[in-house]
Amino acid sequence: MAKSIVDFTVQKISDLLIDEAVFLYGVKDKVQNLKTELRMMELYLQDADRKQEENESLKNWISEIREAAYDSDDVIEGYVLKSASRRNNMTGTLNRIKSYVSIINRLIEIHRVGYKVDDIISRINSLTRSLETFGIKSESGEASNSIHGRNKALRRSYSHVIEEDIIGVEDNVKILESCLVNNNNNGYKIVAIWGMGGLGKTTLAKKVYHSTNVRQSFESLAWAYISQHCQARDVWEGILLKLLSPSKELREELVNMRDEEVAKKLYRVQVEKKCLVVLDDIWSVGTWNNLSPGFPTGISSSVVGSKILLTTRNNDVALFMDPNCYLHEPRCLDEDDSWELFQKKAFPKYDDPDSRISTEMEKLGREMVGRCGGLPLAIIVLGGLLASKPTFYEWDTVRQNINSYLRKAKAHFPENQEIQTKKLTRTWVAEGIISLLQNAGDGEEALEDVAQRYLTELVERCMIQVVEKSSTGRIRTVQMHNLMRDLCVSKAYQENFLDMIDSRNVDQTSTSKVRPTGEVRRIALYLDQDVDSFLLNKLKSHKHLRSILCYHDKTARLSEWRLMKSVFKKCKLLRVLNLEGIQCQMGKLPKEIGYLIHLRFLSLRNTKIDELPNSIGNLKCLQTLDLLTGNSTVQIPNVITNMEKLRHLYLPESCGNDVEKWQLSNLKNLQTLVNFPAEKCDVKDLMKLTNLRKLVIDDPNYGEIFKSTNITFNHLESLFYVSSEEISILEVSAGCPNLYKLHIEGPISNFPQPNQISSKLAKLKLQGSGLIVDPMTTLEKLPNLRLLELQLDSFLGKKMVCSSNGFPQLRSLVLSDLSNLEVWKLEKGAMAYLSKLEISNCTKLEVVPEGIRFVISLKDLEIRSMFAAFRIKLEKGGDEHYKVQHVPSLVFRYCDY
Repeated sequence: MAKSIVDFTVQKISDLLIDEAVFLYGVKDKVQNLKTELRMMELYLQDADRKQEENESLKNWISEIREAAYDSDDVIEGYVLKSASRRNNMTGTLNRIKSYVSIINRLIEIHRVGYKVDDIISRINSLTRSLETFGIKSESGEASNSIHGRNKALRRSYSHVIEEDIIGVEDNVKILESCLVNNNNNGYKIVAIWGMGGLGKTTLAKKVYHSTNVRQSFESLAWAYISQHCQARDVWEGILLKLLSPSKELREELVNMRDEEVAKKLYRVQVEKKCLVVLDDIWSVGTWNNLSPGFPTGISSSVVGSKILLTTRNNDVALFMDPNCYLHEPRCLDEDDSWELFQKKAFPKYDDPDSRISTEMEKLGREMVGRCGGLPLAIIVLGGLLASKPTFYEWDTVRQNINSYLRKAKAHFPENQEIQTKKLTRTWVAEGIISLLQNAGDGEEALEDVAQRYLTELVERCMIQVVEKSSTGRIRTVQMHNLMRDLCVSKAYQENFLDMIDSRNVDQTSTSKVRPTGEVRRIALYLDQDVDSFLLNKLKSHKHLRSILCYHDKTARLSEWRLMKSVFKKCKLLRVLNLEGIQCQMGKLPKEIGYLIHLRFLSLRNTKIDELPNSIGNLKCLQTLDLLTGNSTVQIPNVITNMEKLRHLYLPESCGNDVEKWQLSNLKNLQTLVNFPAEKCDVKDLMKLTNLRKLVIDDPNYGEIFKSTNITFNHLESLFYVSSEEISILEVSAGCPNLYKLHIEGPISNFPQPNQISSKLAKLKLQGSGLIVDPMTTLEKLPNLRLLELQLDSFLGKKMVCSSNGFPQLRSLVLSDLSNLEVWKLEKGAMAYLSKLEISNCTKLEVVPEGIRFVISLKDLEIRSMFAAFRIKLEKGGDEHYKVQHVPSLVFRYCDY
C-alpha cells in the first residue's frame, strides 16, 4: 500500500506542477526534485510491500516512507493554499509599504517551504540508503509499466452476470425450507444459521429466502440487516414497511408513533398474518433484547404462523431467543467443492474442455485453496484475484503472499450500509485517486468512467457485493461483507489511512487504540443526536485532513451552523466534505467555508441550509456540489460561474429571488445538472453545455433547446424534462442521439417511429402525454428497453396491444392512472423477460390480458387502487386466477372499493 500512496503523491505533484504552476513560484525546482526522489523510491516499494508482513523493521521503514509522502503533499498543498489566498486578498493597488511587506513575507515563505522540501528529500535519501539492510530490489520494469498494466486490466470486458456462487448447499436449503414450511412436523418458530464469518451464512439465507417454496408459504416476507450499532426502532420500521404497504400514509403514521407503539404494531402484524422475517447477522444477546418487543416469539406455533430466520456468529444468541430453535451450522467446503468454487471465479470458462490449466498451476491453485480452509468467502476472493493473473509467476507470487493479498482494500463506509456508487466514485476522483489512470492508455477518458471500471474490478475480485443495478446495468449500490470489511478496516488502521470515530460508542472507536505514528488524513464520523461538542472536539487538531465523511442514524443535530467556523478554519487542506443529512436550524452557511479552496467534493444534501455566503465562490476546485438541502429555495449568490471545474451540480428547485442573471456557459466540464435554474439563466448557456450526461429541467420555455439543428448533446444519457407546452420526442431524440433514460412530464405533440428513437433507450417514463394513438406499436420495437412506465394520462386511448415478440428486453412495466384504458391485449411471446408488473388505478380495465399466463418470467405482480371485483377475479379461486397462478408474488393494495 505504501507504493500506491507514493504513486498517488507523485501524480498529485505532477498535477500541481502543471495546473497550479503559478502558485509554486520560487519553489518549483525543489518540488520537481522531490518528485524525482519519490519516483526513484517507487521502484523499490513493490518488492518492499510484498515482504513487509515477514519483517517488523521493514514495516516500520515503509511507514516512514508513507509519512514522507504524506508530508510532501501537506507542504506543497499548504504553500499553494497560501499563494492562492494571497492572490485573492490582493484587491486594488497596494501602497508601496504594503507591497514591500508582501514581498518580504513571500520570500520568507519560499525559504521556509524550501527548507521543508529539502528536509523531506534528505529523509527519503536516508531511507533509500538503508534499503540494502532489507535486501529490497528495484523493479524498474514493473514500476514503469504498472499504470499501463493496471489500466489494461481495467479495460477488460466482463461478460458475466453478477451473482452469488453457491456450491454444495442444495441439501442445506432443503433442510431449512422444511423447518420453515412444514409446521406439522415441528414447532420451530426460530431457525438459525450460525457459524464463523465468511462461511456463507447470508448467502444460504438468501437462497432460502428467495426460494419459491418459502415465498409461497408466507403471506409477507421481510429482510433486515442487523449491525452492531443498530437502533431497534429503525429495524422495526424497516420490517413493517416490507410486511405492509410502504405507503405515504404508513410512513406518516410511523413518524408520529412512540417506540413502544411501533413495536406493538409489528408484533400484531406477525400475529395476524403468516410472516417470515430474516434477521441477518445478529451479534449479541443484548441486540436481541432490544429488538424482541417487536416479535411474538413467546406464542406457540399453533397460534402464530410467523417465523424468524436469523444468521449469527454466536449460537448462544439463537438459544437465548428460543431454547427450542433449530440450529444449522453450514459446513466448510470439502476439497472438491472448494476447488470447484475456486475455478468458477478464477476461470470463467473452467468447464470448457479447451480452457484447461497446466498441472503446475493446478498444483499451486490447490495449495492456495487449501490455505482457505474451506471458507467460501476466502475462496471467492482468492479466485477473483487470480482471474486477472494468467501466468505461473503471478500465481506463485500470490502464493508467497496470500495472507496480505486477502487483506488489501480500503473502507470508508459503515457496517452493512449500502454504498451509493456515484458518491463513492466521485469521492475517489475528488481525492485524486483516479488521476493516476487519467491519461493512461489510448486517448483521454472521463474520470468517472475509469472509476466505474475500477469499481467493477472490485466486484469481479469479490471485494464488494452488488446490491442494486440501474435499468442500464450500471452498478447503483454495493455492500461489503462483514468479514471483508473487518479485514479492510484493520488494514486501513495499520496503514494510518483512515480514522473512524463513533459518538454512539466512543469506547469502540479507533482513537482508543495506540495509533501508528503520523497524521491521519481521513475521518469517518458516526454521529449520534447531539453532535456539537463531539464534532468540534474531535476535529480541532486535525489540520492535515483531506476527507471528512459524516454518517448518522437520521437524528444527528447541530445547534447552529456557525459552530462549523473553526472546522473550516483549521481543515484548510480538505478535498472531500460530506455533511449530508446533518440537521440544524435553517440558516446561512458560515463564510469561513471560503477557506477550503482545495475542496473538490461538497455535499449539503438534506441539511436545511437556506443561504450560501459569497465566499463559496472561492471554491474554484469544486468538482461535485450538492445543494439539494431539503429546502425548495436556497439563496445562492451569483458565484457558480467561477467554479469552472464543476462536473456534477445539484441545485434546489429555486436559487433565490435575486434578479441578477447567472452565466453558466463556461462550465465546460459539467456532466450532471439537476434543476437547471431557468429563471436565472439564458437558454443559450444550456446549449453550450454539450458535455452533459444528465439533465433535469423543469420549465415550459426551454423546448427550443431541442429545436436547434446546430446543437447536439452527444454525451447526454439521462434527461428529465417537465413542460406545460407540447414536447416533440422526435426533436428530443434528434438532439440527444445517445439517450439511455428519458422521463417526460407534459403533452407530447406526436409519437415517432421506432427508427426515430435512440436504440440505446433502456428506461422510459411518460406522464401527462395525452397520447391518443397506442404507443405500444413503437415502444415494443425498441431493442434495449428494460423499464417502461406509462403514468397519469400518458395514454388516453381505450385499447393497447403488445404484439408477439415485442419488448424483447423489458424487465419492468408500470401502468398507472390510465383512466380511459379498457382493453389490454398481450399476445403470446410478448415481454418474454418481464419480471415485474404494476397496474395502478386503471379503473376501467376489467381483466389482465390472457397473455400474462405465458410470461413465465414474471416474479412480482402488484395491483394497486383497483376495484374489488378486479382483485376477486385474480385471487385464488377467482375466474382469472389461472392467468397469474405461476407468479410467486401477487400483491393487492387498496383494492377494496
